[in-house]
Amino acid sequence: MGGDWFDVIPLSGHRVAFVVGDVVGHGINASATMGRLRTAVRTLADLDLPPDELITHLDDLVLHFAEDDRPGAARNDGAGPCDVGAAGDVGATCLYAVYDPVSCRCALASAGHPLPVLLTPDGAVDLVAGFVGPPLGLGGLPFETTELDLSAGSVLALYSDGLVETRERALDDGVSELRELLAAPAASLEATCDSIIHTLVTDRPGDDVTLLLARTRVLTSDRVASWDIPAVPALVARVRKQAVEQLDAWGLCEATCITELLVSELVTNAIRYGEPPIELRLIRDGALICEVSDASGTAPHLRRARTYDEGGRGLLLVAQLSQKWGTRHNAKGKTIWCQQVLPAD
Repeated sequence: MGGDWFDVIPLSGHRVAFVVGDVVGHGINASATMGRLRTAVRTLADLDLPPDELITHLDDLVLHFAEDDRPGAARNDGAGPCDVGAAGDVGATCLYAVYDPVSCRCALASAGHPLPVLLTPDGAVDLVAGFVGPPLGLGGLPFETTELDLSAGSVLALYSDGLVETRERALDDGVSELRELLAAPAASLEATCDSIIHTLVTDRPGDDVTLLLARTRVLTSDRVASWDIPAVPALVARVRKQAVEQLDAWGLCEATCITELLVSELVTNAIRYGEPPIELRLIRDGALICEVSDASGTAPHLRRARTYDEGGRGLLLVAQLSQKWGTRHNAKGKTIWCQQVLPAD
C-alpha cells in the first residue's frame, strides 16, 4: 500500500487533464496523503486553472496539511496523520498536464516530478524538455508551465520514478529502457503498457510504480466552428443566424432552439460586460459545446434576479438550459462555456 497515483480528468472544451503523483513512504499514512492530494487536484481542476497555478495551489494545501499534522494541531477533517511534514520536509511530487484537442497543445507543470516521455507519430522518442519545480511542501517557490505542440497520434508516457529507478538500475538507464520499449511496435497502448511493466518492474518492486500512456487525437475543422464577433449589440441576430446555419450543416437541427438562446445570452453578455476581441466557438464531439471568449478577466456570477429586476437572468437561463457550464481564465481574458447533450440519432 503506497502513495503513487494517476488520474484522467475531463475538462471544458473537450480538453483533458493527466495527473501523476508520488507520495514518499508506504502504508496507510502514505495512502491517506495520496487520497487527500488526489481529491485536491480534482477540486482544483474543476476551477480550470492553468497548470502552474494549480500546482501552486496544491503546494499551499500541502503546507496547510503540514500545519494540521504538527503535534498538538487540532484536526477537523477526520483524516489520519500525514506524511508531509513542515516546510522543507519534502513528502510528495506531482505532474499536471492539460491537452487541448482543438489547438493540439499540451501545457504541463511539475512539482519535483519527472517530465513525460514523448513518442511522436514518426517514431522518435524524446524526454519532454521543460521546467521542473520543487517538490510539494517547500512553499514560496515558483512553478512554470511548459507548452508543447503535439501531432495527432503522439503518445505521452507519464510515470513515477519507481518505474525507472531501482537499487540495481540507475535513473538514466531506466529512462533509456523506457524510451526503447515505448518505441517498439505494439498492437495497442495496453500492449505497450504491459510490455513496459513486465520488463522494468520486478516481482517485488522496492517502490510504487505508476505508468500512464495517453495517445493524442485532434478535433478536425469539420467539428469546430468559430467566429470573431464585433462588439455591436445590433449584430447579435446575425451571430445567432450563423450558429443556426452551422448546426444545420452538422445535422443538429433539434438543438437549434436551445443553442440559439445560449448563443444570444453569452454573446450579448460579452458585448455588454466584456472587452474586445470577442469570439464565439462551437465544438461538436460527443457533446455540443458553445464557448464565448473575450479579453476581460472579470468572471460572471450566477444570481437569482428579484421580481422587478431588469437583468440578471441570462446566466440562470444558460445554467438551466445546459447540461453544465462554467468559466475558465487564460492569459488573454476568459471563456464562458456551456455544454449540451447531443440529440439522439
